[in-house]
Amino acid sequence: MAYEELKLENQLCFKIYALHRELMAAYRPLLDELGTTYPQYITLLYLWEHEEATVGQLCSALGLDTGTVSPLLKRMEANGLVTKRRLVSDERTVLISLTDKGRALEEDARSIPSHMAFCLLGDDADDVGTLASVLDRTIKQLVETRKQ
Repeated sequence: MAYEELKLENQLCFKIYALHRELMAAYRPLLDELGTTYPQYITLLYLWEHEEATVGQLCSALGLDTGTVSPLLKRMEANGLVTKRRLVSDERTVLISLTDKGRALEEDARSIPSHMAFCLLGDDADDVGTLASVLDRTIKQLVETRKQ
């Protein structure tokens, strides 16, 4: 190979891609116990924190578009985790709220963050704040670079 920088093993994006795949594999059995997918889980995380949200707020917070969020919410509603209702003041706005079943999953999910921190950092799980800071800076840099 003529260019060292083009080796697959030297690609940061490939390392991040591999990390993503491994993270999803680590999450899968935990989320299977909850009966949710990862996108449903992050939706629940937001709703556990805020109680309710509009579809637009969810899209913004999760970094997803309405084409992804709408069918996701439809499945969550069919599974009895959330309810949807249109605002009387603006019928274009759909408000999403947790059901009792959706709220009850919060207790079952409490151990997931610490389990995932251990999967990522092992005995150094106390360094989760440092890792989170590095990831936040990386995301911010990518967003800023894309805007240029």
